[in-house]
Amino acid sequence: MEAVRKHYGILLASLAIIAAALPCCSSETTRRFQFNVEWKKVTRLCTTKQLLMVNGQYPGPTIAVHEGDNVEIKVKNRIAQNTTLHWHGVRQLRTGWADGPAYITQCPIRGGQSYTYKFTVTGQRGTLLWHAHYAWQRASVYGALIIYPRIPYPFSHPIQAEIPIIFGEWWNGDPDEIEKTMLLTGGGPDSSNAYTINGLPGPLYPCSNQDTFIQTVEYGKTYLLRIINAALTNELFFAIAKHTLTVVEVDAVYTKPFATTSIMIAPGQTTTVLMTANQVPDFTGMFVMAARPYLTSVFPFNNSTTIGFLRYKNARTWKGKSPVDPSSLRLHNLPAMEDTAFATKFSDKIKSLASPQYPCNVPKTIDKRVITTISLNLQDCPENKTCLGLKGKSFFASMNNQSFVRPSISILESYYKNLTTSSFSSDFPQKPPNNFDYTGGHPLTQNMNTKFGTKLLVLPYGTNIEIVLQDTSFLNLENHPIHVHGHNFFIVGSGFGNFNEARDPKRYNLVDPPERNTVAVPSGGWAAIRIKADNPGVWFVHCHLEQHTSWGLATGFIVQNGQGPSQSLLPPPHDLPSC
Repeated sequence: MEAVRKHYGILLASLAIIAAALPCCSSETTRRFQFNVEWKKVTRLCTTKQLLMVNGQYPGPTIAVHEGDNVEIKVKNRIAQNTTLHWHGVRQLRTGWADGPAYITQCPIRGGQSYTYKFTVTGQRGTLLWHAHYAWQRASVYGALIIYPRIPYPFSHPIQAEIPIIFGEWWNGDPDEIEKTMLLTGGGPDSSNAYTINGLPGPLYPCSNQDTFIQTVEYGKTYLLRIINAALTNELFFAIAKHTLTVVEVDAVYTKPFATTSIMIAPGQTTTVLMTANQVPDFTGMFVMAARPYLTSVFPFNNSTTIGFLRYKNARTWKGKSPVDPSSLRLHNLPAMEDTAFATKFSDKIKSLASPQYPCNVPKTIDKRVITTISLNLQDCPENKTCLGLKGKSFFASMNNQSFVRPSISILESYYKNLTTSSFSSDFPQKPPNNFDYTGGHPLTQNMNTKFGTKLLVLPYGTNIEIVLQDTSFLNLENHPIHVHGHNFFIVGSGFGNFNEARDPKRYNLVDPPERNTVAVPSGGWAAIRIKADNPGVWFVHCHLEQHTSWGLATGFIVQNGQGPSQSLLPPPHDLPSC
């Protein structure tokens, strides 16, 4: 078993090479996958438990397709609980029925039933991910989604191998039960027990020497690392000792290349880097790679570090028991957990490639600007109930003081069929209900009660919309990774403090802003994103810190049909699950 786990990296690299070598396909090529959602017994950190997986794999299988492919993924739910899957970052042009978030674009797949997600990968190439989108199932149900381009990469380095590196979190308990308890009591969630690299925690955790990710490399060769943050609750720093990483793509969009000693990656984000194995190893033949949280919250959190290793092939190595005490390893290049300065500098370096072949189509003008606060909340405890949040209250979260409530029927289905239900309304507030010092107020003395509902924006097809995401000091200032379904967006501006509508737009980057699907809104600051709403359907917008989504830090928008079939939502598939 030790050999299998330690050579998992070699297997991943080989799979990537095989997939990349597939002959590029015509636009009519259909890639088909079978996913079985099931429980399997797994041991980590001295704990053996039933873990929810796809096809018995943790992380789940890699989906490898080519740009322009039609994709069909038949999901069989072999557990008693409901489930859905989401293809994170895939635009789902006119195929919102395949997007996956429960009660937003579909009813869940019930136990024993199946649903086939069908979509076409159009105009996208690079590293994405897929994950469960029901309750906290994505704690273990996730994997890489790789879209190979039809033409060579826009960088000239010969690539020896492509290596997925997926960060996750491990709980000794049941994550779904943790969410249920949190919502029932009003308290905060239990922290995870470990971070993982490709499902393996590494030797800094109990009983985990055998569960260590080790990737073999050759001196002088260059590798493409497809880095994915599938963790539930934390932004992460990542570095490889003494090695430089060159960022070439984020969220499946090419960037201007830049070198860095480490990266910051938020949940739901991907970062693709080039790494050349050009260092001389010591007698171990290995260099440590490490990931640990970027801390911006006062809530209890997992402050541990996961590590793996680069092993140089044919290096002279010491034979016998490892002389390395894992607790004394030097984590070269890795920022301190509270290094906001590095996180900011790193994010500011990311720019769209903006070449003639890969233009930056940022909207230069807008039809609508929406300013929304992003807040944690303390709700007064109902009578005759004990709440375990701060001051005997309940924790919630909101956007513009609206805490999102998922309905009991799919919003997309209600909208498409024009059902007269109260499942949603189209009156999401376009500005905060009150003006105040959003980032400078006392974190505990303000009125932090919120309102509850399912309020959305409605946008005509083709609307250029700007959304300003404003952090607040309610409970604490915090970095929030906000994910938009169904669309990419351009981060045209960001800063600390309160957004100034008269001053800040004057310094927007409208030339080469980063194009993403998930933005890490600065702790104690704001980010402005621009979207061309050209994908008809219903699209979820939410924080990718899972506890915040559970508390209601979410909204959504409806893009109406445009002119003709090519600008209209396709009809629902025949096997769409029912509520």
